[in-house]
Amino acid sequence: MGKVWKGVCLVALLWSQGALAGTVLVVGDSISAAFGLETSQGWVALLQKDLDERPGQYRVVNASISGDTSAGGLARLPRLLQEHRPEVVILELGGNDGLRGQPPEELKRNLAAMANKAQAAGAQVLLLGMRLPPNLGVRYTSAFAEAFDSLARERQLAYVPFLLEGVGGVAGMMQRDGVHPTAEAQPLLLDNVLPALVPLL
Repeated sequence: MGKVWKGVCLVALLWSQGALAGTVLVVGDSISAAFGLETSQGWVALLQKDLDERPGQYRVVNASISGDTSAGGLARLPRLLQEHRPEVVILELGGNDGLRGQPPEELKRNLAAMANKAQAAGAQVLLLGMRLPPNLGVRYTSAFAEAFDSLARERQLAYVPFLLEGVGGVAGMMQRDGVHPTAEAQPLLLDNVLPALVPLL
């Protein structure tokens, strides 16, 4: 019992010093890389601040790259999993696939492979969905949205159907390019993510 008690005390001490911090890995594109803003203004940086105020020690690693696609994320993921050993992996990819007109079936396969790799590494997965502007055509935009919806449903993943809900197309919430959210929109993005993320922590 003495050894067990000492072990418990050591774990508690390490937690108090942040040595056993859990890691949340965000693998995304420009939306999560805070394109056009200071990195500290982005929703991922705001997530770290939010988690700092919650019980437990969580470290957020932002592995988002502007312009990245689901194929790019899939190629990068194994190294990221090995390096950071995350407890939770947030997948925020697909917007660039859609803007480039890539097949939704390919997007779904790539995201499914990423989810499989993350889960095989012992991480829980949160999928952040994206929607495309209607000018790309109803048939394609519907198939694009269904790629996220069906993947989340089939794999029973934690899921946010549309990361930009309440932001996309709203005056003052998007930068001049009409694609990237403003600094004012970042807390809203975080609000969209937290209800699905907190149960995983």
